[in-house]
Amino acid sequence: MAEALARHTMVKASAAGWAVAMSRHPELASEPIIDGWARAGHPLIVRRPACSDAAGMIPLGLPLPPSHGKRRIALALAPGDIIASAAPPPLADAAAVAPAHWQETIGLLLQLLPETRTFGSLAWQYLTGLPYLSDSSDLDLLWPLSPARHAGTLPSDIGRIAKQAPMRLDGEIVGRAGGVQWRELIGADDDEVLVKGPACVISTTRAAFLSGKLS
Repeated sequence: MAEALARHTMVKASAAGWAVAMSRHPELASEPIIDGWARAGHPLIVRRPACSDAAGMIPLGLPLPPSHGKRRIALALAPGDIIASAAPPPLADAAAVAPAHWQETIGLLLQLLPETRTFGSLAWQYLTGLPYLSDSSDLDLLWPLSPARHAGTLPSDIGRIAKQAPMRLDGEIVGRAGGVQWRELIGADDDEVLVKGPACVISTTRAAFLSGKLS
């Protein structure tokens, strides 16, 4: 199951699995919002593994809202402790909790690629109901790569929207091999880009990534 879960996948932990995780991290269990995270039905997000992660475990992240220090908690759970998994929420759904002055930009992004998903502060506020968004929040997005449509122009199209946006647009264009930060993909076809996969980072050219042929 660990190999099947891509980065940014949202997962939910079983109560028993969360209890085990808290027993391994008593310093976290002392904070009520973290100890009660699974009981509240809140998700975790799949991250790339770190050297300290045990083999066979699923590496996960829990970003706390600004009111709780905006800490990024790194955890790992056994595959059997995951009771549900889903892709990050569609931008079209999460837009319901976005600030009013973001709505025009979100509309343009959805016109560009309706399948766009979000994984940052907007996603966490939508999924948990907790106050993650602030005046300095970025809009973190995942754009699925579709070479059959307009992959070659997608980075520059995002760039045009970003120039007029009231917030910083961050995130990755995601192909079969992993994701590339969208700003890296604005350049010449032979420019080198870094593809962040489930377990490692590989280097390729802009043209090779946008062709969708990497596996």
